[in-house]
Amino acid sequence: MTIKQITEEKKQFLDLLLLGDEQESMIDRYLDEGDLFALYDDDYLKAVCVVTQVDNRICELKNIAVYEQFQGRGYGTALIGYISEHYRNRYETMLVGTGETPSIMSFYRKCGFEPSHRIPHFFTDNYDHPMFEEGVQLVDMVYLKKQLR
Repeated sequence: MTIKQITEEKKQFLDLLLLGDEQESMIDRYLDEGDLFALYDDDYLKAVCVVTQVDNRICELKNIAVYEQFQGRGYGTALIGYISEHYRNRYETMLVGTGETPSIMSFYRKCGFEPSHRIPHFFTDNYDHPMFEEGVQLVDMVYLKKQLR
């Protein structure tokens, strides 16, 4: 398994980024300023994530996506472990905002995140179409946090 930071032509990963964030205009808001990491296994791309700076103490995991056929194999967990270590000496806390679905919440909890706060109506106010995960419409953005130090 190899993880590389991508600094150029980040849009080449758009198909995978759209699995983590369904609307390209929302990805465009953070992709250029964010740090993009790509995870490869057996020389094939399996997962990506984007991390942005919130302030001098906090970074945010804006997008993490694993190709559907490779989900459940530990690639997302490995990527979060890598970026947590990568940013440990630079930031105190990592945030991640997500929809409130049981499997996603469970995944982030297993990766060391705990509940932080929520933004009411984020998905219904900011996306141009209703979003559904596990048969549930996403309404509020739920934020979780992880201490890096």
